[in-house]
Amino acid sequence: MSISPPPAAAESKWVFRFALCLFLLASFYLAWPWLSGQVTIPWDAKAGFQPQLSFLAHALHSGQSPFWTPNVFAGMPQIADPQSLIFSPPHLLLAALVAEPTFQQADAVAFLMLTLGGIGWMLYFRDRGWRAAGGLVAALAFAYGGSAAWRIQHTGQIMSLSWFPLAFWALSRALDRASFAWGAAAGFFAAMMVLGPDQVAWLFVLTLTVFVVWRLFAPPESDRHGFFARLGRMFKPLVGGVIVGLPLVGPPLLLTVALMEQSNRPEITLQGALMGSFHPASFLTALVANLYDIHGPLSATWGPPSQGWGETGLVLARNMPEIYFGALPFLALVALGFGRLWAFDRPMRFFLAAMLAMTVYALGKYTPVFAALFDLPGADLFRRPADATFPLAVFAGVIGGYCVSRFIDAPPDRKANMIGLVLIAALYMLAIGVAIAKDRLALALPSIGFSVFCALLSLAALLGARRWRKWPALGVLLIGLVLTFDLSLNNAPNQSTALPPEFYDVLRENTQNETVRFIKQKLAENQAPDRRDRVELAGVGFRWPNVGLAQGFDVDLGYNPLRLALFVDVTHALDHVAVPEERVFSPAFPSYRSPMANLLGLRWIAVGVPAEEIDHSLKPGDLPLVKQTTDGYIYENADALPRVLAPGRAVAADFAKIIAEGGMPEIDYRRFVLFDRAECEAHPALNCAPDATAAQGAEPGSAKILRYDNTLVDIEAKAPAGGGFLVLNDVWQDWWAAYVDGRPAPILRANLMFRAVALSPGPHSVRFRFEPLRAFSQFLPKARRRG
Repeated sequence: MSISPPPAAAESKWVFRFALCLFLLASFYLAWPWLSGQVTIPWDAKAGFQPQLSFLAHALHSGQSPFWTPNVFAGMPQIADPQSLIFSPPHLLLAALVAEPTFQQADAVAFLMLTLGGIGWMLYFRDRGWRAAGGLVAALAFAYGGSAAWRIQHTGQIMSLSWFPLAFWALSRALDRASFAWGAAAGFFAAMMVLGPDQVAWLFVLTLTVFVVWRLFAPPESDRHGFFARLGRMFKPLVGGVIVGLPLVGPPLLLTVALMEQSNRPEITLQGALMGSFHPASFLTALVANLYDIHGPLSATWGPPSQGWGETGLVLARNMPEIYFGALPFLALVALGFGRLWAFDRPMRFFLAAMLAMTVYALGKYTPVFAALFDLPGADLFRRPADATFPLAVFAGVIGGYCVSRFIDAPPDRKANMIGLVLIAALYMLAIGVAIAKDRLALALPSIGFSVFCALLSLAALLGARRWRKWPALGVLLIGLVLTFDLSLNNAPNQSTALPPEFYDVLRENTQNETVRFIKQKLAENQAPDRRDRVELAGVGFRWPNVGLAQGFDVDLGYNPLRLALFVDVTHALDHVAVPEERVFSPAFPSYRSPMANLLGLRWIAVGVPAEEIDHSLKPGDLPLVKQTTDGYIYENADALPRVLAPGRAVAADFAKIIAEGGMPEIDYRRFVLFDRAECEAHPALNCAPDATAAQGAEPGSAKILRYDNTLVDIEAKAPAGGGFLVLNDVWQDWWAAYVDGRPAPILRANLMFRAVALSPGPHSVRFRFEPLRAFSQFLPKARRRG
């Protein structure tokens, strides 16, 4: 084993430029099914993120702030929600430029970012003096292989992944040159990577941190400085990174932390995380792309975890265990990296260590050390060790690209080549053995056979590139064509990564969907100065819960793993409501015919099955069926209350008991408002009656909405002669401020989870304004907050 590779044969700048152009052409070709509109990136990319993008664009182009949305979960602070895309620069730019971003445009952002990430690896290879062919291999494997290809629907993780190569390249340059400017560039790219924030970003932050320490103790051969000199040279680039990166990433992260403290998001337990482990047998997908028939229908998939494999105790979608990143880089990694020990060369030791660390982390419960790894700061925020396959495949592709670069200039070594071929053959025998053990050999043989064909084609490309090394552009062309051909078929569009755009038509502004058009028509017909009715979309399908964000109307539920804890406590809302079984009720919200449903203003209920099959307390006819469409059933709750109320009397109630046990009073909420008993005791001026029967003089006032924007609500109210309250039936959250006749007023938590202000007798103008900077007050010392 040599300590370091011999220098690559001198390649002129135009060879790198040719490789770069070839990569861009290959990227365009591989992304064309999505860019052309034939298919679209499905699942989370559309059901979760496309509505967020639409809401962001609608807000910007209507002159509103996108920092809060009333469209889901009775209100959500978008500025602190990582899924809102507010802090994703490419999405923010698209939303600013286009009032109604299309599916193709959203998909183009994902592929553009992956392409930029691939260019980052090509630039890194050029800086290290390695061959352009190797950089092309690393770039293609990064952008169109591994988890990036098979989990492209996870938009946030794709963004984090895409920024990493640029951050790594800039950081490497900064450390090489002791450069403040390149350190600042690394800080910028790293900040963009972290703005997600998600587990991929967290793993890459650890990677960059360890890389700095690695460079201090194991510098490249070209670095002749002593330890303390190296330490001193790191000062300027690290300061540059902190000065640029910290202001960019600090405020959004603090907002997210503040939201998480008010959210339903529980701390992930070790047992919960172990359910997201990567099964060891899934590593065979790096060799045989469709070994477990992931391309086919769900019923045919037989790899772990699936019914065909047997019980594993894992909870992963079927595409998550797929990590194929190309036969050529895999062949180079195994046959050359391990067969000829080039993966242990000095330039590759960090990448090898990082790849092995990600392997151990991804395996989760299948290793004895994961419990210790789970104690790392931040690990308990994430529930899926298998997400480590994102960086795992990246580092494997880099090592494979390096081995390709080295192979082109290395002399033949038959013995080493035989070792490599034996390793590859052993892996094929293992794949066949697994298929036999699971009685799936006939199903697996076509995929194994095609894998062998791709491996032979890749071997021929490698040999050709070495034979023509005096004409490096030919080698680049040959390797690029073979790897692009391979990835275009083995990682071709499939049910996990591509569906017809028409499937998500309900998310388009001009949709012709009968259900959406009927709901929008009814909302328009029933407009009133005090009303802003809500809709429920439950059990209609995966793409439906966030339709309100895209269509601009308010739904009581939605699709988001992060929700305000108060709303979840009262309603028991899950993160999704795609199937009827996910629509659960709570003691405080036990039925569609309940005070809480009415307070929410839940007027229109669209469900995929008859309402009685979801709300078992209903009897036929309890809710009038007003429309049946191909999507489901639409009911009207005529008792739904207006968005704003002006009750004249307060009633004390035990909020904690109602939330836990139920018993929401059946009172006239136009005349009465509930406050928590502790609130009533702390503020005698509220004059709370012990219960509604003891309340006297509860005449209602009047209220009408003058302006209702995302972050600003203006209301004209008139309190009765004895004074009263204004109730806004949006979820209570302490980042909102209220002003009565221009003067600040405390926002009271009313009727378990809504907002209210006290009013003196007579007319008033009331303004509710979202002020997210209030979130930072919780990070200040208590004395300063009191001041």
